[in-house]
Amino acid sequence: QVQLVESGGGLVQPGGSLRLSCAAPGRTFTYLAMGWFRQAPGKEREFVAGINWSGGRTNYADSVKGRFTISRDNAKTTVYLQMNSLKPEDTAVYYCAPTDGSRWRGDFRSWGQGTQVTVSS
Repeated sequence: QVQLVESGGGLVQPGGSLRLSCAAPGRTFTYLAMGWFRQAPGKEREFVAGINWSGGRTNYADSVKGRFTISRDNAKTTVYLQMNSLKPEDTAVYYCAPTDGSRWRGDFRSWGQGTQVTVSS
């Protein structure tokens, strides 16, 4: 299984920006579709954005479309999430995971610690 480490979260005011990173070791990463998910207290984990193995195709939840951009650098085995125009409702712990469509892979069991994003004035 793949080991993932999320970073880049923090406290930001509404309208601000953050760039999240998801790093994983190994060659296997380059062949995996990856995505970002988030979970707020009392809510289920939800899909945010996904990217195919080559980086040539992306998809987004309607709630973040036009504000967030997912990208990847396979040489660095890292996936990024550029988050602009942040809103309070974006507040959550953000996780990355291998994806199958707009959900995490059914065989994925190794969620990282995630990175906290707090949007507040």
